[in-house]
Amino acid sequence: MNQPNIDYLESLARTAGQILRAGYEQKHDISYKGEIDLVTEIDARSEEFLLAEIQRDFPTHHIHTEESGILNGDADHVWYLDPLDGTVNYAHGIPIFSVSIAYAYAHEVRLGVVYDPMRDEMFRAVKSKGATLNGAPIQAASTSDLAHSLLTTGFPYDMWHTADDNLASYGRFAKLTQGVRRLGSAALDLCYVGCGRFDGFWERKLQPYDVAAGGLVATEAGAKVTRLDGSPNYLAAPPSIVAANPSLHEKMLDVLNELKPS
Repeated sequence: MNQPNIDYLESLARTAGQILRAGYEQKHDISYKGEIDLVTEIDARSEEFLLAEIQRDFPTHHIHTEESGILNGDADHVWYLDPLDGTVNYAHGIPIFSVSIAYAYAHEVRLGVVYDPMRDEMFRAVKSKGATLNGAPIQAASTSDLAHSLLTTGFPYDMWHTADDNLASYGRFAKLTQGVRRLGSAALDLCYVGCGRFDGFWERKLQPYDVAAGGLVATEAGAKVTRLDGSPNYLAAPPSIVAANPSLHEKMLDVLNELKPS
């Protein structure tokens, strides 16, 4: 086969999730890609499995993955892999993390899965065919005003040294909403918007593998997903993202654009 189907992605995610679960709360070999950007041997083990499977079954495809970077191939067939989204949580024994896998054809994300192995929750989406959680259709929340919304966000790994640290936006939304949470997994943040647990999500500095699968889940569940400037290609460099139902999305953009860093 030249293209995968959604069941293939789910199978990959479930096996990678078993790797994560087996290593959970064990002693880890931790190294640092940046001052607060860590990686464990389990990240590498999960990624090695995913790459071996995909490169065996689709040897000509292009792959963009967190630990190995970009593995060049046919640009019409692109995979986005995050073998462990939420590594800081994982390393600290906090059970909020996921495996995120997306497949894009002709520059459009067509398939996406995000798997939480600790809750055994499988989020799936197929372009133009909706999104599901463990097989049941999901729908984004309909909350239309900030005052009744619960939001989620994340912070950049270089926040010690940048003015674009998201703190001003966090503080502003904290005073306009029911609250703002920080889970530590952008893929789960987006899926939680898709199933209505959160009303909205934003983040300023991400990578395509962080949001490709979750972005499709949220979109197919009825959320509007864009960059912070409102443009649709949230995978373009430098990636940024806002996800919410269309009414709330517009109000979130208004706040975020009032607080653009100088």
